[in-house]
Amino acid sequence: MNEFSVFIDLIENWAWIGWIVLIAAFLVIEMLSLDFTFLMLSFGSALGLISDLVGVPVWGQVIIAAAAAALFILFLRPPLLRRLHRGEDPTKSNVDALIDIRGIALQQITQVSGQVKLSNGDTWTARTSAPVAIPEGAAISVTSINGATAFVRPVND
Repeated sequence: MNEFSVFIDLIENWAWIGWIVLIAAFLVIEMLSLDFTFLMLSFGSALGLISDLVGVPVWGQVIIAAAAAALFILFLRPPLLRRLHRGEDPTKSNVDALIDIRGIALQQITQVSGQVKLSNGDTWTARTSAPVAIPEGAAISVTSINGATAFVRPVND
């Protein structure tokens, strides 16, 4: 018996420990991410462990675990995510709530400087992403926020 076959026998005899370690690692990562992806990988690893206990060769265990994890990710994860997010408030908040909000230019807005007063009462440093300047007093709409700067476009009502 050569060293390679001894190594293969060692892997086949102790693969169940590897599956348990993988399951535990995926569950810990899932607890940190809360995305259900690593939970599906741990389910696939559990099927790999079961296939090892039934006596499937290691290469078959890996194929079974990978295929099961892929199927779980494709077919079980989406309904779980929908169910998890079912009761969420659809109202935008924080910076997301500022996108498309209207306002007035307090000073000329260029690609370098400017200031706007939004309809919610906030005053923001502003820039335009277009090469055209927006004159003072013009109506604007926020297109995006980057840090403490609102990127705006003119509004033609």
